[in-house]
Amino acid sequence: MEKFDNRYLEMAEVWAKNSYCKRRQVGALIVKDRMIISDGYNGTPSGFENICEDENGVTKPYVLHAEANAITKVAKSGNSSQGSTLYVTASPCLECSKLIIQSGIKRVVYRDEYRLTDGVDLLRRAGIEVEKID
Repeated sequence: MEKFDNRYLEMAEVWAKNSYCKRRQVGALIVKDRMIISDGYNGTPSGFENICEDENGVTKPYVLHAEANAITKVAKSGNSSQGSTLYVTASPCLECSKLIIQSGIKRVVYRDEYRLTDGVDLLRRAGIEVEKID
């Protein structure tokens, strides 16, 4: 565990509070050379209404996960996430894990376990360091 892991995870938890999703709020930070190069939280795409769930409380299919938001934001910024660490409040799903692998992130640190482990399994298979911190 690195010295600042807990602090960056705490910051990701604060960032999660920006989410307007009712079922679960998730926050993510991408850190490279001890600098935060991107951030994200789960929510609808830019220009959409800020409502994540339908009238039955089911998450809308186009809601973006915090990791996807952070990765696409860093891509838009012209920065590179190659060799960086992703701090996220919940373990990544399979879809986000594919994006993490392709974006060159080398390490993922998370706090809460997602009900499915296929995302974390894929990250480990790709040689990405994965760490759960309570």
